Amino acid sequence: MENNNVNQQITDAVTQSNVKITGEAPAVALGSIYQSMAHATGILFENAFSAQNQQNILSQAAATQGVMQVYSLDTVADAANWVKIPNEGK
Repeated sequence: MENNNVNQQITDAVTQSNVKITGEAPAVALGSIYQSMAHATGILFENAFSAQNQQNILSQAAATQGVMQVYSLDTVADAANWVKIPNEGK
């Protein structure tokens, strides 16, 4: 025969602690998942904002380059050359 010298209040306290931990596990796991999803969504929006910002910078640079090319042409001389070139062969 086995002699059980442990007080029943001790075994009850340990059992209740184990039940509490086991019962809270799903809630803690879901909380961790939600926190991870929120963090990933935040990073997603940060990357989207950064990509949009870079696209705006590229479009401004392209527009500036186009304006610089337009203003760098001598339009009157260029138009005169275009008129003269087709008539030179006649």
